Amino acid sequence: QVQLVESGGGLVQPGGSLRLSCAASGINFSVYRMGWYRQAPGKQRELVAAITSGGSPNYADSAEGRFTISRDNAKNTVYLQMNSLKPEDTAVYYCKGAYWSSTYWGQGTQVTVSS
Repeated sequence: QVQLVESGGGLVQPGGSLRLSCAASGINFSVYRMGWYRQAPGKQRELVAAITSGGSPNYADSAEGRFTISRDNAKNTVYLQMNSLKPEDTAVYYCKGAYWSSTYWGQGTQVTVSS
């Protein structure tokens, strides 16, 4: 059974930091392209950052320079380090794994940026 389990969300003040984790099981994690997406109320789900199986990252413009995606294949885990958080970063953050036609999503973790 495939599972992607996110953790690390919460309430943080503007300018603060959070580190999200996504632990995968049931897949050959090292070959999967992993990504972080987010969905704010009333908005479509959007890509935040992704990382290839080889470790090459790419970022949405909104995340560039503030967020860092990384992966630890030994731990079957992908991370999203988020710095300089803004209220507009408030959303449910989802982890996604993709390999050829196989795509899996986590259940999401809430991130709220508010003073």
